[in-house]
Amino acid sequence: MPFDPRSTPLNPVQARVLATLMEKARTVPDSYPLSLNALLSGCNQKSSRDPVMELSESDAQQALDDLLRMSLVTPVSGSRTQRWEHNFPRGVGVPEQSAVLLALLLLRGPQTAAELRLNAERWHRFADISSVEAFLDELQERSEEKGSPLVVLLPRAPGAREPRWASLLCGPIDLSALPSAPTARAAAGSGSEPRIAALEAQVQQLQAQLDALYRQLGIEPEGAQTGD
Repeated sequence: MPFDPRSTPLNPVQARVLATLMEKARTVPDSYPLSLNALLSGCNQKSSRDPVMELSESDAQQALDDLLRMSLVTPVSGSRTQRWEHNFPRGVGVPEQSAVLLALLLLRGPQTAAELRLNAERWHRFADISSVEAFLDELQERSEEKGSPLVVLLPRAPGAREPRWASLLCGPIDLSALPSAPTARAAAGSGSEPRIAALEAQVQQLQAQLDALYRQLGIEPEGAQTGD
């Protein structure tokens, strides 16, 4: 029976551990399956994570034990250090492409179909946005016999161009707890202001150098008006 989030939703730590195993299997296959230390490092990395976490070794081990009982991870023998691999597609009952999208939603939070396609580049190359949407629609329309829907299309946030998708593997979505798209963009915009100012200063400096060169060569800048 596939994993059903209605009866046993993942908690945030379990979700992070499972999605990190999925990510590393795709992005660093030479280091996979993962030791507990490598898994913990991946769970706590600062990039490509929302929210950023600071899990302890005991947090990660407890999550692995829980996921093992759910048949979503498997320990790998044959090494002095125990390693772990995910059983995501089979355990959840979805194809690989859908598993990629679900793992990305668990790692990075709600995203648009375009964002998912971009973020999935190192995991799986979707032909276009419509192919991403097709897998998302399938996950949203999943029948009760297969374990109920696994994603939901969120209401479009005020000022946002596209609605975002969210995973239901951790249970129903609390819409009031989600940051609005304009807030996220404002935060991103405020971080880009220093870079924009620096670029404008560079352009002004280059323009001044170009004007000086024109004067030295006795050339009238193109488009400049004469006094006639």
